[in-house]
Amino acid sequence: MDAFQGKHPQLFRKIFQTSSEWIGKVLGCVEEVEIAGFKVALRKQNPQWRDEWKTLGDNDFFALVRKSKTPLLFIVDEFPDLILNMKRNYPELVRSFLGWFRGHCVNPHPKHDPVRWLLGGSVNLSSTLDAMGSIDLINALHDERLPVLTPPQVEQFVQEMLLERQVDMDAAIPKEVVRRIGRPVPLFLQMITQDLYRIWKRERRPLVLDDVKAAFGGLIVSSVARDKLQHYYSRIKEYYDEPKRTAAYALLAKMSVSPVDLERSILEQEFDRVVQSQGINLPEHDRKRLFNQFVARS
Repeated sequence: MDAFQGKHPQLFRKIFQTSSEWIGKVLGCVEEVEIAGFKVALRKQNPQWRDEWKTLGDNDFFALVRKSKTPLLFIVDEFPDLILNMKRNYPELVRSFLGWFRGHCVNPHPKHDPVRWLLGGSVNLSSTLDAMGSIDLINALHDERLPVLTPPQVEQFVQEMLLERQVDMDAAIPKEVVRRIGRPVPLFLQMITQDLYRIWKRERRPLVLDDVKAAFGGLIVSSVARDKLQHYYSRIKEYYDEPKRTAAYALLAKMSVSPVDLERSILEQEFDRVVQSQGINLPEHDRKRLFNQFVARS
């Protein structure tokens, strides 16, 4: 509710001010709906919000949204993180929440529902819930994996990111970025274009191919890059239980120094080695299931 109000305050007021006694009272006390602290005011209005989230969500939110007939797309980023945090802090709510949410995805039928959902995540939702034994509660969702960027798309990304900022540069720079970057991880593309822009702004001259080399050198050794890459290390530590955590570090270390792609069988052998080194003895089918979960989530 707070995000909806913050992004589209006038629409939020139109739908809820006169339709919801609970939310309407909050909006009636707020002269400007853009005011910070709307969420705090909402909670003060109903101190029981934490225990009544289903009722409030059903009757004071979705029922009113659907009654308004306004087409709405709700985008929830890092949805798997939401579930993992819920499991960590309120484990008894995970299945209850997912079952409730699934109900709003299928009833009313999407053909007749003005509400649509787009759930994003940097970890795999299916494997996350499979590990919790709750994958049955998302069978109404369609899994759409983002494709790997093609070389022409990488060129277009680099060109538009720089030219939109009026950066003067050698026309061959986008192709040089493609040549050097290897697998086009979006985070690295963003970091490279940021560094190229900073070089241009600092040097006050057109960018040349040597600047791409300098930017990639900085990507590897700079303190900013270390901080960014540490984020990946920390996420593995936070989201992977053993033996998957140690296996993730081991497999990434192996892949990072290999001059060629590693076959799945090689990765599975390394995974088995890690599992055995931790004194975990599993039947073959359980070990394969664990490895498949690990690869799918990664």
